[in-house]
Amino acid sequence: MVALFPTCLGEALNRAAVRDTSRLLAAAGVAAEQPSGATCCGQPAWNSGFVRDARRVARRTLRALADAEAVVVPGGSCAAMMRLHWRELFRGERDEELAEAVAARTFELSQYLVDERGWVPPEPARKAEVSYHDSCHMLRELRLHDQPRALLAAVCDVRELPRADRCCGFGGTFSVRYPDVSTAMADDKLASAATIAAATVASADPGCVMQIEGRASRTGAGVRVAHLATIVAEAL
Repeated sequence: MVALFPTCLGEALNRAAVRDTSRLLAAAGVAAEQPSGATCCGQPAWNSGFVRDARRVARRTLRALADAEAVVVPGGSCAAMMRLHWRELFRGERDEELAEAVAARTFELSQYLVDERGWVPPEPARKAEVSYHDSCHMLRELRLHDQPRALLAAVCDVRELPRADRCCGFGGTFSVRYPDVSTAMADDKLASAATIAAATVASADPGCVMQIEGRASRTGAGVRVAHLATIVAEAL
């Protein structure tokens, strides 16, 4: 069984991204299921230094994913937490071996489709222009740069976003602790999109989509912001 872990933001604020992730997996010949009992990966508590709370929350999700042959996550941030930091979170604990095993079978969506499945979507009759924003955790921790661009390039005319690797300002609790800085960083991202007249900005992380889309809506920037899965699914 391949498990689709929707992430908290995906379930609460971007159900379209979760739905479209399922569509892409199906197009790639993968019958994915959302496992019962999987809730949060524990990242908010982990990033805030509440290790015991993070472990308590993550343990429920870990055990819900125990039997999955692969876990696909439509978000680089949660994928990084599960793939990299669960190993540290459960080190010396009774679920250490299980955490190691599940972490090794966890993949961000574009990583799974491109690297594990070797799948590229069919080219549409017409390609829309899109720019891509790199999420921090996905780029700097998972080291995923080419995979999301490969999916987008198959169905879109990808225009490289200036300073695509610069943070959008979300950063989970960072945006709550430092709202003024967070807002300025989002505005800088939108300014980068304006320099190339980008009509659509895609990202592979629901948090980045929420941050940039929210600021675009407030400022009337006129830029569409959407999850990678949605952009690719629309072209199928």
